[in-house]
Amino acid sequence: MRILLAEDERFLADLIAEGLRERAMAVDIAYDGAAAQERLAVNDYDVLVLDRDLPLVHGDEICRELAQRGIPVRILMLTASGAVHERITGLNLGADDYLAKPFAFDELVARIQALARRAGPPLPPVLERAGITLDTGRRQAHRDGRYLALSRKEYAVLEVLMQAQGRVTSTEELLERAWDEHIDPFTTVVKVTMSKLRAKLGAPPVIVTVPGSGYRL
Repeated sequence: MRILLAEDERFLADLIAEGLRERAMAVDIAYDGAAAQERLAVNDYDVLVLDRDLPLVHGDEICRELAQRGIPVRILMLTASGAVHERITGLNLGADDYLAKPFAFDELVARIQALARRAGPPLPPVLERAGITLDTGRRQAHRDGRYLALSRKEYAVLEVLMQAQGRVTSTEELLERAWDEHIDPFTTVVKVTMSKLRAKLGAPPVIVTVPGSGYRL
């Protein structure tokens, strides 16, 4: 999944982003509200983790604008205030969930995953296809009962392919969903990651290359 983290406390933002990347999520960071608006205008995100008290453009304004425009991104609002009336205000503005600081990182991850599942067609927490089982909660993959020791990107690519449920997934979509905005669009990283993933999946091969279109599992 692809996440936009809008948080002005740079140390906290960088710490959260690194933790989410360890969970195989692609994360872009905006340190102020204006930067968040710019990224939301050009990228598609599954979840926006939105600090409420952002400089330049307040988090409330971003939330209100997204709701008015009907942008299909799930919003998890972060704030230093956990008062009931503050949570109600945030939810009424269009936020899908609300988490007060300080928070447990594992709870943040669980809430992001829950929101991401609601961002598209409903999918079960355990995906199965072609003998592969993917437990998205535990971030574990098996093939025919054999544990697959995947890197973060290998796992992220496999998850995108399995979520496609047999649909062809283009290289551009894989870059969009499994990497962040700093990736070079002309890189061969998808091809390299796909080669390593195929090797770990073993025989018989289950990932098909569709010339000119992408990949299908």
